[in-house]
Amino acid sequence: MLLVEDDAALAELLRFHFEREDFAVAHTPDGEEALLLARETPPDIVLLDWMVEGLSGLEVCRQLRRMPATANVPIIMLTARGEEEDRVRGLETGADDYVTKPFSPRELVARVAAVLRRVRPALAGGQLSYLDIEMDTGSHRVRRAGEPVPLGPTEFRLLRHFLENPGRVFSRERLLDAVWGHGSEIEIRTVDVHIRRLRKAINGERELPDLIRTVRSAGYALDAGDD
Repeated sequence: MLLVEDDAALAELLRFHFEREDFAVAHTPDGEEALLLARETPPDIVLLDWMVEGLSGLEVCRQLRRMPATANVPIIMLTARGEEEDRVRGLETGADDYVTKPFSPRELVARVAAVLRRVRPALAGGQLSYLDIEMDTGSHRVRRAGEPVPLGPTEFRLLRHFLENPGRVFSRERLLDAVWGHGSEIEIRTVDVHIRRLRKAINGERELPDLIRTVRSAGYALDAGDD
């Protein structure tokens, strides 16, 4: 989680509640630093105060939506501004939800969990799917268009990561951290090799549509859109 909040006491309170629920929380009170942190390590979710130091929360939200690595990351805005016009502005800028201060930290934790369940199906159970790809994470079985897909352990973890984050673009470095582990000494080009193997496996002999999209100068995404 990336927490962008310039009220030190509130930030500490939120960090306590979310870390108690096993979230890893990166905090900054500054909008410009928030963008730097998001570029270096794209978060799974952003809690963003409307009024922060440096760039405003609205501008941070706008820029996060323009960055390929964070374009699909859920953003919840925190603010004392409760007027309908302000809520609409936040949502139109790209926020997924809007929480007006004061609020209950426990309620916010529950709301964040609900948002993550919507965007990351793995948090809700052992079944993952995207279009005609189905994965049972418990039995380690994958099907495409109803037919079994044999995958090696690395390709399985790679596909699972994509299925947990459909449409989101991941750099090769980010995939290394997520699939092979943070600090792995595996070469970057290894990612490309396993992407090719995954494509071959899920496309099969029937030459089904390729759902692994290559994004030039950015990375890869599970996405049915055109290149």
